[in-house]
Amino acid sequence: MHLDWSGIDHVTKVDPEKPMPADPASLLAATDLVMVGGSDGVTESNTLETIEAVRDAAPDVPIFQEPYDAAQVTKATVDAVDVLSVPAVYNGDLDHFVGKHLSMFGELANKPSSLLGTSLPVVGNVIESKGEAVVAELAEKIVGEGYVIQHVDSEAARTAGVSTPFSTADVAGAALATEAFYDFPIFYVEYSGTYGGPEDVAAAANQLEETVLLYGGGIDSREKADEILEAGADAIVVGDCFHDDREKFRETIPG
Repeated sequence: MHLDWSGIDHVTKVDPEKPMPADPASLLAATDLVMVGGSDGVTESNTLETIEAVRDAAPDVPIFQEPYDAAQVTKATVDAVDVLSVPAVYNGDLDHFVGKHLSMFGELANKPSSLLGTSLPVVGNVIESKGEAVVAELAEKIVGEGYVIQHVDSEAARTAGVSTPFSTADVAGAALATEAFYDFPIFYVEYSGTYGGPEDVAAAANQLEETVLLYGGGIDSREKADEILEAGADAIVVGDCFHDDREKFRETIPG
């Protein structure tokens, strides 16, 4: 399953480890997509609670789960979201590039009860034929996401083993590889709480035709939101101010 990205230019990232703001419905009504995920303190339990809270607050807004680890994913979380994206961090360690995809599909291939649910008929590591449709349904929602983390002094960078940011030329190359080689539907430039400006976005946008370009990091004003979108991002991702400052969050909504 793939999202229809036409009309999506504002994404709200909700961290399950952080408290939801008061009256989240009034804020989420203004966004186009909610991304649920985080790199520290996130579990399957608080992920599912957050997804359900978002769905209750904004039933018409699509939800995108971006898990750090396969342990955060169960059949319940997959059923509750529209898309699940597994990041491949180009400038991180091997485990956070190839490893995350292998881990996710390895669990699918081995049919653990934690992911597929205890009601499915499993004999050893082989699922009976009537359970295969469940596996196919789960796999259909999983997409790959090319990812570059540019703020090395961040929890996301420490978690993914990122020690060096990419040059603008490297970002452009990663974007091209995402679309032309890996065929991932999403490329994400992440500055993790700091504002990186439009340069990386413009370089990536020049290499992409079909792949959706997301930018996240330090968006806390209309000016910054407009600058990133004008540089070529398909959508901005706003996270910190959703949790911390509702007025700044409202300012990030494109006019």
